[in-house]
Formats: sequence, C-alpha cells, structure tokens
Amino acid sequence: MSLLRWPWGSSEDLTAQRLQPACAAALAHIHAASFAHGWDEEAMAAMILDDMIQGDGLFVAGQPGNAPVAFVLSRCVLDEAEILTIAVAGRWRGRRASLRLLQHHLQCLAARGVRTVHLEVEEGNTPALRLYSGFGFVRTGERKGYYAKADGSRATAVLMTREL
Repeated sequence: MSLLRWPWGSSEDLTAQRLQPACAAALAHIHAASFAHGWDEEAMAAMILDDMIQGDGLFVAGQPGNAPVAFVLSRCVLDEAEILTIAVAGRWRGRRASLRLLQHHLQCLAARGVRTVHLEVEEGNTPALRLYSGFGFVRTGERKGYYAKADGSRATAVLMTREL
C-alpha cells in the first residue's frame, strides 16, 4: 500500500492498494456509472479472486467503511497484461485519480514480471486516450464497431500497447 499525496494541495490523501472481494459492490457501482454495460458485483468478486487478475484501487485514507474511489483490473498471462477496465467515481473525475491509479498499477504489473501491457479504449474517449498516451501507450490497431453504446450505436475500439 502506498500513500499518494496530491501535489496541488488537497487535504485528502489517497491510498493505493490491492483490491479485496469486500469491494466488489462498490466496484460494480462505479463501473455501472462509467460504462453503458457495467459489470455486476459477482463478476467483480470473481475477477478479484482470480490469480491472473491484478486489481488495484484508490481509497480515501482514514475513512471508515473505506470504499474505493477508482479502480483498475488487468489480466496477466506470463509477461503480458491487458488492462480490462479502469473506472473513477464521478466526484473524483478530473482530479487526476486515474493518473495516480495507473501509475501505481503499472508499477504493480512490473513487479509481477509483466513486460508488455495492452488495452483497448473507445475512440471517442478523449480523456482516456490522453491518459494512456501520456503514459507512453501507442496505438497499434482498431476494432471498428466493437463497443455497443447505450443509444444502440457502435463505437470503434482503439488498441494500444506499452512496454514496461
């Protein structure tokens, strides 16, 4: 667990730590608010318990009943990982939580022996594309019409990769 101090002087400190099954309901809530087709509590709990999954979250330090404010899940196979999802609770968006979370998560993946990280992101998700590009992820391809949107339309998935 690491304590992350916000460089712009916020009084709230966040801890980054490995996710536990007790967080599954909170994760499902954050995910449902972030994506058109959110994953349920059972799916979240199963992923957290899966040895191939690296799951990390950000938590407000010293809060009773501490629930995550952001999380990321990656599937690891040998020396490669795929980021399956990253989500931030509404009030924490735009406050660099995803930046801090991804920084911590990539360190955890490297400690596991991961050398290459893959992900896919919706083509229109400018904040996520900016985040990943800032961490050195490069576009390696796309999947047209891959994502089903809430309005029934389809969106292109951008494939990205980064070496650790």
